Amino acid sequence: MTTATAPSHLYELTAETLIGAEQPMSDYQGQVLLMVNTASKCGFTPHYTGLQELHDSYGEQGLKVMGFPCNQFGAQEPGGSDEISSFCQINYGVTFDMFAKIDVNGADTHPVFRWLKSEGPGVLGSEGIKWNFTKFLVSRDGKVLKRYAPTTKPSAIAKDIEKALQET
Repeated sequence: MTTATAPSHLYELTAETLIGAEQPMSDYQGQVLLMVNTASKCGFTPHYTGLQELHDSYGEQGLKVMGFPCNQFGAQEPGGSDEISSFCQINYGVTFDMFAKIDVNGADTHPVFRWLKSEGPGVLGSEGIKWNFTKFLVSRDGKVLKRYAPTTKPSAIAKDIEKALQET
């Protein structure tokens, strides 16, 4: 379902989970989302630890961390769903929602990331994702609040998450 234009709302979209099930984004309505393109063999891969810590700290308050593996940057996510799942669980204890490998740039950009990029552009309005572990914070009503560079450590996002969780 690749289209030239972004859908009007995140909740109209779906994404495939690591176990192959279609997950409607509408199931996350009312939650604060931290959506991240991930990779297992990247210098930023240790961000999984911080992302899991955010999930553990704020999950009961309504935060959903969502990982979207991507192999577009330095071929740093070469494995399939089983390998990705095992890697994340064994090495980082990941229990937050992980999705099937996607493209975040180019003609085959997944619709979720097409929407995220259009609603939360980067520096100087650029939409392209520059590298693994670009993060998007989405409000309870489905609006992109902020886009974070791959270098932004998950712990640096905590105050923004706390603020978003307090808003209704």
